[in-house]
Amino acid sequence: MANSVELRHNTVVKLTPDVLAPKGEDRRTRELVARSILENGPSSAATLSVRLGLTPAGIRRHLDLLVADGILQARQPQSTAVRGRGRPSKVFLMSDAGREKFEHSYDDLAVAALKFMSAQLGEHMVQAFAESRAEDIERKANIALAKKTSKTEALAVFLTEQGYAATAHSKPMGEELCQHHCPIAHVAAEFPQLCEAETEALSRVLGTHVQRLATIAHGDGVCTTFIPTSVTSTSKNRKVRA
Repeated sequence: MANSVELRHNTVVKLTPDVLAPKGEDRRTRELVARSILENGPSSAATLSVRLGLTPAGIRRHLDLLVADGILQARQPQSTAVRGRGRPSKVFLMSDAGREKFEHSYDDLAVAALKFMSAQLGEHMVQAFAESRAEDIERKANIALAKKTSKTEALAVFLTEQGYAATAHSKPMGEELCQHHCPIAHVAAEFPQLCEAETEALSRVLGTHVQRLATIAHGDGVCTTFIPTSVTSTSKNRKVRA
């Protein structure tokens, strides 16, 4: 029964045409800006300018339009470190509406099916489905990580291939695995069992306890998982792409 509800999707995320400039170079550039924020997390105009090789003025024009369209949100940075004169630069992040404009594998049918399953058969069946899905992820990840020296980076590559736009970054006490896109975010918002089972699967794959610090399903900009040093000694703050 669990296999009757398919929630995963491997397609690379892509903005739908209605949220882009009508045509031409502006449309392509706006998609690059939005995709960069989706895949790399909250970013300032200056960071985007360097990352994409565009002028600060050009970046700000596209950011203003994406904010006006509801695709992005502008926020003050969390860090209060002194930057010299003036206010800290704003950071831009994907809004909930913006995420919905990207291709997702979730849909109303998946939510309805899980609600029906819960009502007719009990919540334990939703838990069973979540565990079955997590076991499938674990099985495929174990194949992808076989004989890999850096398991966290290899896991980021695997998750990116599954549509999660994942990156791995070294931290003082280990590494952070960041998933900048979640193909089932809205489904997981209704059924947190999916996130919980997925976290347990990541722990088993890496062979250590991991800690979920944030999830897109709960309204955070990025799904962030902390992995302690025991399995991350060879990774050096690299960004991983499929």
